[in-house]
Amino acid sequence: MEIASRETPFQNVQSFDTEFAEKIPVSKPAMPRAADVLPYLEQIDESGWYSNFGPLVRAFESRLAERFRSPTEVVTIANGTIALALVLQALGLPKGALCAAPSWTFVATAHAIRLAGLTPWFVDVEPMHGALTPDVLLACLDEAPGPVVGVIPVAVMGQPIEAEAWRAFELQTGIKVVIDAAAGFDAVDQAPVPVMVSLHATKALGVGEGAFVATEDPELARNLRSITNFGFQVDRTSHQEATNAKLSEYGAAVGLAALDKWATTRLRYFMAAKLMRIAFSNLPDVKLQGGWGVDWISSTCIIRLPKGTLEVIEADLAARHIDTRRWWGSGCHRAPAFAGAPTTNLTVTEDLADSILGIPFFADIGRDQINSIVEALDVALKRFDQASPGAKQ
Repeated sequence: MEIASRETPFQNVQSFDTEFAEKIPVSKPAMPRAADVLPYLEQIDESGWYSNFGPLVRAFESRLAERFRSPTEVVTIANGTIALALVLQALGLPKGALCAAPSWTFVATAHAIRLAGLTPWFVDVEPMHGALTPDVLLACLDEAPGPVVGVIPVAVMGQPIEAEAWRAFELQTGIKVVIDAAAGFDAVDQAPVPVMVSLHATKALGVGEGAFVATEDPELARNLRSITNFGFQVDRTSHQEATNAKLSEYGAAVGLAALDKWATTRLRYFMAAKLMRIAFSNLPDVKLQGGWGVDWISSTCIIRLPKGTLEVIEADLAARHIDTRRWWGSGCHRAPAFAGAPTTNLTVTEDLADSILGIPFFADIGRDQINSIVEALDVALKRFDQASPGAKQ
């Protein structure tokens, strides 16, 4: 198969044979190897401490906290959804009240709001980066169908988020802010408002299942830690509504091993992203996230496609055994689980849902795989042009 018109940046690469092709996965975790984790497992064997804030969890939290610019407390938690819900609970927000969130996010954000006993109010996002900003929310607060007591802005697929701007919003409005930076491990280094980072295996730094919450408020951190441990504080008396959501010593062992390798892992992601950016320079109609692979990195690659091309491109890539993912589906407001939840006008969200696609990206993605992806996109876009002249905008 010859590459149609646009020249691939990688020469002397065999064209993609669809009949015998090995599938290119949309994601491949970069977890530490067993040999990297083994020294920490041996420490667990020696200490006999398996959970309940053991020495490895404490060491892991301390090393995570060192990544922040200002003195910051870190609390590890069993997973990101529970972490978001428990932070909302720790803030003491009144049950049943509205918590604003972008509909353009993974459904875990909205599930967490429900788990905390609050009502999700789905609002739109700004069009350039797809993020909820303080200005966007301020502009629609008068439309809220009731009191808004909280908001969860989202770091879109790991891109940086203005935590200080959200702190200013909190001070101005009294609305509590919790940032969902699930995929933002590389970009997050401030926590003037609580910030949740996922440690799921699919993230850039993962432990399998897990998360952490960073905050500059020591009292909030103590309260949150209590809520993850049955409401216990200095004794075994349960002082408040709580659950069991601790990270085990085994999760911390994987996390510590991942941190040991983080500089190398990060470099691998950046090198892979650099190759992707070079390749995509030949596809001007396809847009990558701003700063991705230059200023920050994540474990996924999303592209913004010309209007009307998404389904054609999905089908063409699938035919070539190239896996893709609509990571955030069509927006939370379209999920049956949240039918009837209040919303603002969601025009931007729906435009994004019809143009954003996750394509294969992982730390050891090869040039031949990247070339196959670019070739497939190029052919699909040209086919769309021929079938629907003038349709792209």
